[in-house]
Amino acid sequence: MKTEDKIRHQLTANPIIIYMKGIPTHSQCGFSAKSAGILGATRIPYAYVNVLEAPFIREKLPSISHWPTYPQLFVNGELVGGCDIIEEMSNNGSLLPLLTAAAFSKTEPSKELTSQDIQQLVQQGIPDAKVRISGKGCDLSITVLSSQFCDLALVKKQQLVMATLKEPLASGKLHAVSVKAYTPDEWLDRQISKESGLLQIQH
Repeated sequence: MKTEDKIRHQLTANPIIIYMKGIPTHSQCGFSAKSAGILGATRIPYAYVNVLEAPFIREKLPSISHWPTYPQLFVNGELVGGCDIIEEMSNNGSLLPLLTAAAFSKTEPSKELTSQDIQQLVQQGIPDAKVRISGKGCDLSITVLSSQFCDLALVKKQQLVMATLKEPLASGKLHAVSVKAYTPDEWLDRQISKESGLLQIQH
């Protein structure tokens, strides 16, 4: 799993998560220590990541959150801020309700995507795509026709399709899929070959 995908999975899986230097019981930065202390005082459970032990996450997260320093607190996948904002929200009384709502809200289990959802995602990334979907669950097969596949190697075609499904694959809404990608000419040649084969069998 790529670092970016790992971070997004952490944000999806944990309604309250702080990326900090050290751990709550042994912070290795004054700002992280203060933030962990404020969160601990609320008695609301939260997840944490020690970025000192996760150098790739430490390097990548700022480009996702657009926040250059640590700690970084996220609630429901959205950046709240660093130590100053956490402290300010604690003082003005807005932090506790936010954490309470995130921790104890009744969340519906994520639903698997429908064929129509998958088709829309693929066509958002590949506007001229014609999409055919068969099977379900781990046996899902996606066939995509697009002129954008011209002059691309097979693996590049599949990567182009998989890129349109990156978020649902990372979040678990979509399981492993089988992808077949063709240009319109390749698809036409394939159909002609099939028909030719049938004629030969009939004779």
